[in-house]
Amino acid sequence: MSMIETARGAVPLDELGRVLIHEHIFLMDMEYTCNYRPDFFTGKTIDDAVARLDALKASGVDTIIDLTVLGLGRHMPSLARAAAKTGLNIIVSTGAYTFDAVPSPFQFWGPGLLKDAKTEPMVDHFLADITQGIAGTGVRAGMLKCAIDEPGLTPGVERVMRAVARTHTLTGTPITVHTAPRQETGLVVQQILEEEGADLEHVVIGHCGDTTDIDYLMRLADRGSLLGMDRFGVDFALSTQERIATIAQLVRRGYAGQLTLSHDCCCWSDYFPDIADYHAAMPHHHYLHIHNDVVPALLEAGVSQADIDRMFTDNPRRLFNTASKAVS
Repeated sequence: MSMIETARGAVPLDELGRVLIHEHIFLMDMEYTCNYRPDFFTGKTIDDAVARLDALKASGVDTIIDLTVLGLGRHMPSLARAAAKTGLNIIVSTGAYTFDAVPSPFQFWGPGLLKDAKTEPMVDHFLADITQGIAGTGVRAGMLKCAIDEPGLTPGVERVMRAVARTHTLTGTPITVHTAPRQETGLVVQQILEEEGADLEHVVIGHCGDTTDIDYLMRLADRGSLLGMDRFGVDFALSTQERIATIAQLVRRGYAGQLTLSHDCCCWSDYFPDIADYHAAMPHHHYLHIHNDVVPALLEAGVSQADIDRMFTDNPRRLFNTASKAVS
């Protein structure tokens, strides 16, 4: 049976259970946090995160995928400390998050650059995170992530995306991509990843829940990718009612096998002066919103419990069924 890497070690594929496909635990600008937010580096931060994760586990969720990569403030020592204290499976990620330029350490280092290299150094970094562990913690990444937003396929975005795709072809590790659905950037993602030999069935096109354009969503799903209906609670982008209606329509058209659910929220962030400000600004953006509000609304909209179970369990499990190919 396939073994899937989590923050507490590898677990059998069938132990993933119910999965939230796109979440975070800690989100930050690491330079800012290190200089101006000493409150992050306290036991209270970890304890609060553990309490939130335990509440999510108690609601019936077994696994979350933490998509905090380079560019989003991944701090593996803190994540590992939180993971050790909760019964929730946490799959961690490697990759890079940028809407324009590559991360600064790679601007002059790589094939044909000032510091020439025969191969893309980002691939070496991502491979090490998957096969050896991250930042000396021994925690291995089980997901790859990159991003493309409104600026589109800038040279930096393309370089990161191709590095992620090449790492996927070497390891079988699934990919999640942050996209801007109103600009239909998911179609660009599929083109670039396919050019690099990636298996689109093991790709999640993130933030598809931010659009009601059914035709666009079906075009993505028809090529095999999973659709991340993954920003429940981000009400300023689209209302919960609109998100529910879009999912219900896709299910009626036979796409329940291509949908995944999540919030894209976190336990702690320096995006607001205090976590209370974050929750005040977006009161529904928390780990229990899907359990408390979204699932009942989906059922009321005519989505069956069996189809909801597919979104939580079967579809994420299918995404990971190649992960055992990862080199060790």
